[in-house]
Amino acid sequence: MMDPRDPLARRLARGRRLARWALGWEALWPRLWPVLGVAGLFLVLALSGLVALLPPWLHLLLLAGFAGALGTALWRAARGFSWPGDAAAERRIEAATGLKHRPLSTLRDHAVTEDPATLALWRAHQARALAGLARLRVGRPRPNLAARDPRALRAGLLVALTAALVIGGEAGPERLRRALWPSLHAAPLATPALKLEAWVTPPAYTGAAPLFLDPAGGTLSVPQGSRLQIALSGGRGGVPEMRLDAAATPMRVLEAGSYAAETVLEQGMRIALWRDGQEVAGWNFGVQADAPPMVAFTEPPGAAPRGTALRLPWKAEDDWAVTGLRAEMRLVARPEGEALVLDLPLPGGNPRQMRGVAQPDLSAHPWAGLPVQLRLVARDGAQQEGWSTPAGLVLPERSFNHPVARALIALRKTLSLDPAAREAARNGLDEIASKPEAFENDLTTFLALRVARHRLVRDRRPEAVAESQALMWQIAVALEEGRTDRTARALAAAREALREALAQAERTPPGAEARAELERRVQELREAVQRHLEALAERLRQENAEAMPYDPSQRMLDPRELERRTQEMQDSAREGRTDRLQQELAELEKMLDALQQGQAARPEGSNNRNSQRQQQQQQRGQQQMGAVQDMVQRQGEMLDRAYRRDESQPRPQERRPGAPPRPQPQQQGQQAAPERERAAEAQRDARQQRALRRALGELMQQFGDLTGEIPDALGRADQAMRQAQEALGQGGNPVPHQQEAIRELQEGGRQMAQSMQRQFGQGEGEGEGQGQAQENGGPGQGQQQGQDRMTGQAQGRDPLGRPAREAPGANDQGSDTQVPQEAEMLRSRRIQEELRRRGADRERPVQELDYIDRLLRAF
Repeated sequence: MMDPRDPLARRLARGRRLARWALGWEALWPRLWPVLGVAGLFLVLALSGLVALLPPWLHLLLLAGFAGALGTALWRAARGFSWPGDAAAERRIEAATGLKHRPLSTLRDHAVTEDPATLALWRAHQARALAGLARLRVGRPRPNLAARDPRALRAGLLVALTAALVIGGEAGPERLRRALWPSLHAAPLATPALKLEAWVTPPAYTGAAPLFLDPAGGTLSVPQGSRLQIALSGGRGGVPEMRLDAAATPMRVLEAGSYAAETVLEQGMRIALWRDGQEVAGWNFGVQADAPPMVAFTEPPGAAPRGTALRLPWKAEDDWAVTGLRAEMRLVARPEGEALVLDLPLPGGNPRQMRGVAQPDLSAHPWAGLPVQLRLVARDGAQQEGWSTPAGLVLPERSFNHPVARALIALRKTLSLDPAAREAARNGLDEIASKPEAFENDLTTFLALRVARHRLVRDRRPEAVAESQALMWQIAVALEEGRTDRTARALAAAREALREALAQAERTPPGAEARAELERRVQELREAVQRHLEALAERLRQENAEAMPYDPSQRMLDPRELERRTQEMQDSAREGRTDRLQQELAELEKMLDALQQGQAARPEGSNNRNSQRQQQQQQRGQQQMGAVQDMVQRQGEMLDRAYRRDESQPRPQERRPGAPPRPQPQQQGQQAAPERERAAEAQRDARQQRALRRALGELMQQFGDLTGEIPDALGRADQAMRQAQEALGQGGNPVPHQQEAIRELQEGGRQMAQSMQRQFGQGEGEGEGQGQAQENGGPGQGQQQGQDRMTGQAQGRDPLGRPAREAPGANDQGSDTQVPQEAEMLRSRRIQEELRRRGADRERPVQELDYIDRLLRAF
């Protein structure tokens, strides 16, 4: 026998106890499952309220049946059940642990003899049995309920019980009480009142509100495709049915005592509700068929009185609403070809009867100037369409004065009439390109012509013809008009697009897509206004026109006011405030119209300024030459700073007699601050060099616009400035590049003077131009002043060029001081360079170096 205090004995006792519980659960759970199933089924019926709906006698019968079933299940569960003992528990432990030869029985057994040898052998056997009991296991209980319930009815009962608990809610305890204790003398349940609701929903395209029907019945007419919906609740009886003439259909059950039915009314009929052989309600319906819309021209279509737009006066009507309108055009020469479809905007107001005048601009379309057949197509909400009588007309086209533009438009028409005539169009493009003098030898125009030709020859896609025609149109417009007219047309298109988007937003409910579309249209208008103002400013600069008078009442030329209004329009579009957006658009259009009128009024006085334009161009040229001199001065200042940085930089050299000693290592830290200052100054000079180079580029462009040619020396000066900028940015030596930039700038100034002389110096003394120039102190006077400066003596001056004391303006305090010319500045610069070169040579005598330092100190 084992000692009870032994740890192994205690562990074995705990294992026996757990094994008995596991064996007991495996035997008890299959016996309890039928009992729990009967009880769960009763709870489901009680909590769902079904038991309370039964008559009292059936309620009692049901309780008796459940009681009998529960008693039978309990009796069968208790019959033959006994709690497991230690022997069974040990067998389970041995089986779960995997022990062989029943070692636990060996521990309880004892020897039947007192023979020492036998006892020793028995104790050895027990010791070997104990050695195998180091790890005992009981195992999980396995009641094997799945074998008794292969269809998993227990899971369905659990789901039903959960649903019954949710349905019962707070009334669950009361329902359970009534299910267990039925009231045999309770009053009968009151019959709920009958409630009937019926309504007709017209189709969405009608926009009509739902029509509620009288429960007493009646006769009414509804649009075809309307939906009838009926809801019935309360009352006693079976499931009602809906009768459509002679056909009967049971109503759909929603819940206990509630029913619903619906149908689509496509034709006239009588619909009635019947229940238990009696008619509850009935209605006679007449159906209105939806007729297709009608559309027609109120006047013959044709060109608009002003501009190149197409005028399309129309009227349309429908029994409910016109939802869409489009124009379809076909070429008379190619009626079998694809039609040109234009969506026309619809005005607000009565959607059943509409009138309007559409004015689409098709002057840029390849069919412009060709005869077409036109018809209008209207569409209603039911997607039915109606057509107008076709009308013939010639699409309005834009007139071109440039011969090349006219030739390109003729080629476009040829391709529109016969898209297969690519060879003829190619020959026409080759002929135009072979005469570049006809389009002022413009390289861009020539390249565009070659691209159009290449597409016609190499690209065999049908779309290539339309792409070539679009390119021809762009070339013709570019030849005919300038940038200002193009931006004006783009601005007008952006304004029209915004107006159409506003009209569409008023017809449809506001939404995120509508607000995004409005915001996009406002942004396009904002960009178009900016581009048009830039084009106007560029044209004013090119023509050197005076500014238009400012009108405080219209505020038409204030860029900040334009920016503010467009920003407010964009904010209103983002917030969906269409009324505020319309107000801002109206104000902006007033400003733009006033600006356009002011620009249109300018050419009236242009003839009076022709005599002054040449003089203004000369003044601009003189200002640009003065700007070159200013650039030379600024470049010289940067060169001086570069020299000073180069001189202040320490250099390794031999110490000469009288020179200061070299800095020791403890002094090197003191040189770090000057080195940083030199680097910072070099970076500042690099930025200034970049700005100076940018200014030179703008000056070159302006001078090229003025005279048609750009001096080569200015281009070389730009290259030298770029190299100096790179050297300053990388810590290199910019001096050679800056010196070259100064030389090229001076050379460029001389070339500019020669170009001005060629443009305006000869042939201007003839007639009126010379007299006006002389009278206003023009070029003749400027040339005479230049000759006076070259000789150093003029009227009222002494031989040194100073004003004489008796001359008028002698007390001018130096107001007549002249800026040194390029030659003097270059000569002075070369002297400074030579002095700095010699001063950098520390091998020279000390007296010479001191003299050079005194000379350079003045600079």
